Amino acid sequence: MAKLKILVVEDESIVAKDIQGSLKKLGYNVPVTVNSGEKALEEIESDRPDLVLMDIMLKGHINGIETANIIKERFGIPVIFLTAYADDSTLGKAKISEPYGYIIKPFKEKELQTTIEIALYKHGKDLNVKKERDLFHSIVENRDSSDSIFVRADYRLNKINYDDIFYVEALKDYVVINTYDNSYTTHTTMKEMVRILPMKYFVRIHRSFIVNINKIFSIKYPDLVVEGKMKVLPIGGLYRKELYNRLNLL
Repeated sequence: MAKLKILVVEDESIVAKDIQGSLKKLGYNVPVTVNSGEKALEEIESDRPDLVLMDIMLKGHINGIETANIIKERFGIPVIFLTAYADDSTLGKAKISEPYGYIIKPFKEKELQTTIEIALYKHGKDLNVKKERDLFHSIVENRDSSDSIFVRADYRLNKINYDDIFYVEALKDYVVINTYDNSYTTHTTMKEMVRILPMKYFVRIHRSFIVNINKIFSIKYPDLVVEGKMKVLPIGGLYRKELYNRLNLL
């Protein structure tokens, strides 16, 4: 199995060599170290690493945080910050680039190894989530049927007819699509579900709920009852007008 390749970006040459030595001792491949954000981008372009260890306070036109943002957008490679600074201001700026770790100098080899392994594991999980979302969106965009969608859940593709969907619920980074006798949890967002589900059948009633209009049993604001399951769902104030406009009221 090939060794994981790590790029060290550190403008203090002695510190860079020390980090390189520690990483090699831990079994990682560190073919080169660079001392600026500009050189880091050039190196990544020519010889893609698996992970970047980045000093925050780099000399040059772009600092470590700015470089990390470019790496994230252009290459999608995980970055771990190395810094001697732990003040709130530095941490606040660093968080914006969403690094996969933050190590305060001086650090122990075990701490370095643990942070790297956790970062690589989390990055791998993030890539899997992205692949699932991309597949889900691809299936939706290319669906042939006008009355159903395919949803990736429980490691398989499930065909769900629109008429079988009672309501959709947001759950952090997932949504749960509820039918009469089943539920399907998949990686996507409520915004995407609003775009995908046909407007003539579905209406958003709350930041966390979309309901099939044909499955509404009763409404007594601020609650809505879904037939069959007799599930009580909340109606958000921002969505009340749209809901009532979509109903055939007498």
